[in-house]
Amino acid sequence: MNLTEQVLHVLDGALHLQGRAASFTRETPLLGALPELDSMAVLALLTGLENHFGVTFSDDEIHGSVFATVGSLSDLVEQALARQDT
Repeated sequence: MNLTEQVLHVLDGALHLQGRAASFTRETPLLGALPELDSMAVLALLTGLENHFGVTFSDDEIHGSVFATVGSLSDLVEQALARQDT
């Protein structure tokens, strides 16, 4: 399972999408397009990503554009993993 697929798995669980995320691509819009992605779901999603990947996100990394698409969310995780390796 590649990074984006893992992000989609966490997204599906955090937002209770019941498998709908399996059809998402990196270009799939999130914020504003998924009614399930509200402020509480953002917290659940971030916590789920941190737990799944063993990373932490700083407050300055978290802004609306991170949740624009599946790709931008995956990029956030990729950057956190890269920081962890250094």
